[in-house]
Amino acid sequence: MQNGYYQATGAMITQFNRLNVITNNLANINTIGYKRDDVVIGDFERIFKQTHDELPLKNHTKDAAKYLNRAIDRVPRVVEQYTDFSEGGLKTSSNAFDFVLKQDDLFFLLDTPSGVKLSKNGAFSLDSEGYIVSKEGYRVLPNNYPTQPVAVRGIQIPQGVSLNADKNGNLYTHDINNPEEINEIGRFYIAKPRDVRDLERFGDNLYELKNLDDIQDIAESNVVLQGFVQISNVNAVTEMVGLIQTQRMVEMYQKVMTSHMEELNNDAITKLAATRA
Repeated sequence: MQNGYYQATGAMITQFNRLNVITNNLANINTIGYKRDDVVIGDFERIFKQTHDELPLKNHTKDAAKYLNRAIDRVPRVVEQYTDFSEGGLKTSSNAFDFVLKQDDLFFLLDTPSGVKLSKNGAFSLDSEGYIVSKEGYRVLPNNYPTQPVAVRGIQIPQGVSLNADKNGNLYTHDINNPEEINEIGRFYIAKPRDVRDLERFGDNLYELKNLDDIQDIAESNVVLQGFVQISNVNAVTEMVGLIQTQRMVEMYQKVMTSHMEELNNDAITKLAATRA
């Protein structure tokens, strides 16, 4: 068995996985509220050294030897894929239903057909019934949504009023014909997960958490800005540098594989053919 060939193959697959992450970041460079993904690349032997005490078999037993292959286990692989929730830049907007949360670990809650999801995208609008919704049509949830009937839960804005929000996400309406008439209609649910690393991408630039009990509502958040949107935190230059590096690594591993399959095999066949029985 040519271990070098399998090492190069495994390493190239790892770079393909990294390439997928980078291209997805670049594809969402203009997506409002998008947070870039990245990967951690390591090898099995390093992970083994960190966790070998938890393995069911001792190192000196014959059966334990199957956990180690000194050649194959040094193959680079994606150890972890994670989301970078750092803030993107802010862009002013003329839409009163655009909002930004100025803290990495705070999110809006949306009511979707697949359950309650989290979002950093605060570019909202009104639907035909007057509810504040995301661009996909999912209703934005208020702080008291658990007590609302499922059919009507959300934040509904009466007709003929303008909307304002304070820094804590409290929502107020002003009668267009009587600006002095101010009514408080509720507050955004400002969601803070216990650990953002527990969030999983769901699609539509949303995140999900398996246990919603791990979310708390922050009443005094002091992070809400109205009339702004948060652009993607993807840096085009950084991603392009990573893209070029990854492509070069793929080309390098491809050359190694070609060398094993063609040059070394041909050399071995030639020598075997020249060997007399």
